[in-house]
Amino acid sequence: QVQLGESGGGLVQAGGSLRLSCAASGLTFGQYIMGWFRQGPGKEREFVATISHSAIVSHYSDSVKGRFAISRDNWKNTVYLQMSNLKPEDTALYYCAAGSPTQWTIEDMSVASQYDYWGQGTQVTVSS
Repeated sequence: QVQLGESGGGLVQAGGSLRLSCAASGLTFGQYIMGWFRQGPGKEREFVATISHSAIVSHYSDSVKGRFAISRDNWKNTVYLQMSNLKPEDTALYYCAAGSPTQWTIEDMSVASQYDYWGQGTQVTVSS
């Protein structure tokens, strides 16, 4: 049974930082592209960042580029999202996801349907 468990969310002031973690089990982690998505209050789920199997390539949404950094540790079966200079509009439930499409580009992985497994999410709230 595949499980993705996010942690690290919380309440932070604008301009602050948080590091989210997502621990995976029940899958061969290194064979999956990992992504982060978020869903803010009253908004649709949106892409945040993605990282390839061996962390060679990554891709970010324009709204977080330069402020967020995605990384992974294939020995620990964990993907991270380092968030800096947080803004109130970053407030959302953050989900990690795992996907293994047969053909892909890193840009393709900004689409939620490319992912097979999802976590339950961790809440990030940024106060102004």
